[in-house]
Amino acid sequence: MKVFYLLGILGLFLISCSSEKGEPADLIFTNGIIYTVNESQPTAEAVAVKNGMILAVGTAEEIEIHKAENTEVIDLQGNTMTPGIIESHAHLMGIGYNKLELDLMYVKSYEELVEKVEEAIAKAKPGEWITGRGWHQDKWIEKPEKLVKGFQTNDKLNAVSPENPVYLSHASGHAAFANAKALEMAGISNLKGERPGEVEGGEIILDELGNPTGILSEKAAGLVAKLIPAETPERAEQALTLALQELNEKGITSFHDAGSGQNVIDLIQKFKNEGKLTVRQYVMLTGTQPSLLEEWYQKGPMIDSTDHLLTVRSIKLNCDGALGNRGAWLLEDYSDRPGHRGHETLPMSVVSEVSEKAIPAGFQVCSHAIGDRANQEILDRYEAAFGNFPDSKNLRFRIEHAQHIHPDDIPRFGALGVIAAMQAIHLSSDRPWAIDRLGEKRIIDGAYVWQKLMQTGAVVTNGTDAPVEPVDPIPSFYASVTRKTLQGLPEGGYEGDQKMTREEALKSYTLDGAYAEFEEDFKGSIEVGKAADFTIFDRNIVEIPEDEILETKVAMTVVGGKVVYSKK
Repeated sequence: MKVFYLLGILGLFLISCSSEKGEPADLIFTNGIIYTVNESQPTAEAVAVKNGMILAVGTAEEIEIHKAENTEVIDLQGNTMTPGIIESHAHLMGIGYNKLELDLMYVKSYEELVEKVEEAIAKAKPGEWITGRGWHQDKWIEKPEKLVKGFQTNDKLNAVSPENPVYLSHASGHAAFANAKALEMAGISNLKGERPGEVEGGEIILDELGNPTGILSEKAAGLVAKLIPAETPERAEQALTLALQELNEKGITSFHDAGSGQNVIDLIQKFKNEGKLTVRQYVMLTGTQPSLLEEWYQKGPMIDSTDHLLTVRSIKLNCDGALGNRGAWLLEDYSDRPGHRGHETLPMSVVSEVSEKAIPAGFQVCSHAIGDRANQEILDRYEAAFGNFPDSKNLRFRIEHAQHIHPDDIPRFGALGVIAAMQAIHLSSDRPWAIDRLGEKRIIDGAYVWQKLMQTGAVVTNGTDAPVEPVDPIPSFYASVTRKTLQGLPEGGYEGDQKMTREEALKSYTLDGAYAEFEEDFKGSIEVGKAADFTIFDRNIVEIPEDEILETKVAMTVVGGKVVYSKK
């Protein structure tokens, strides 16, 4: 017994000696609730960081050994820390420009929209363009007296803007509202007998007399949009600065930019070189520029394996519209517009062509699909491309939104390894009126079916599609676990069997997001050897009652061990 006793004393002595030699940390986070999204160690009390990477995870006592003279200790003050939030589908420059233009996201009526335009015109020069984004006719508390195909007409808008062209993007980004001046400049002010309202991949909404109402759906919006003066480099830098600031404040540490050109990539690179890039960027090349894609096929992906701040290895294709403007491409007619099935905004042959060029070049393909027809067609093209390259594995092709899927196609996501890059907040915002578009059966069988997709083995990521919705992850997290509107309705949520658990929702916003950009070994969970990217919330989003989730605020954002935002 004495021998065992002495060995025990010796063991404690050795542990004590070794504890004095813990590798010194640059930074220690302690005194909080830490959710790691690491199955082998789900929670912790403290985390040590060195050189921007996680050095140790454990109890406060275990982490104490890494405290040295120069170690900075951040007291979490009982707040909740998670892996850094990853926004898996949004539009970086759109977030910034939204702050420089008319923000129409919160207007409650057509009259309020007109008032905002009138205020902007009072400050503008004659002939100067008035641009904005965010209106959504189905979210107005009061509908206009005159509606054509479910949309307002531009009569009242014209009355306040006779000299200034006006172009206002729909919240979805899949339609626009233009005044008579802008339509006249585009040569579409009078279509009587000249050309039909249908254009390839879109529609000019006409009234009963054949006059344009100002609503331009899908590709028709480009007839006016192309006339808006090009952005200046100075304004682009201002927009990017504002976007990064917004992401920092909302706890976003990594961002998937859903479709940009070389100009945006170059601007992000400039910010990186100047030390101003405070959010990791995963940029999808826009599929609207075929020559750009050809250039990148030749040179291959740009993978930032050193700083992990700017990677370009995916391609974004826009294949249909949105439910809000009845542009989503459906297998059957819209319930509230018989004879109409939406728009194929990109020939499906392009999806095949891009997929077959992307695979050998090392690029991921991310295709926008909201309607069940679009989802089915894209899955068909992906499957065929995969079959042509049987030796290529781990491709991680994605469908962006995957909002409405035919029941027969749901299992294909898991079987093919296709990622469903979804935005839970769309359920909160769209579900109350989406049932009018699709009817009850299609909604229940295949709309916003998070659990059905995950049960097939598919990875489901989360995000906001900002500036379609605010980039704040809290409302989307709330929607994920409640399936309610932000007003808390209905009781039990819409199709409650599809709710995510709190843990699933957090994973969809962290580790699954990292997986969707091939970075799950570098970030997405709080584990030794991974990046010190953290989001700190002022409430325990995993444990608090669901009606308190929306009151949660970001207290701190940390990227690579650097605090990029701290709530004052």
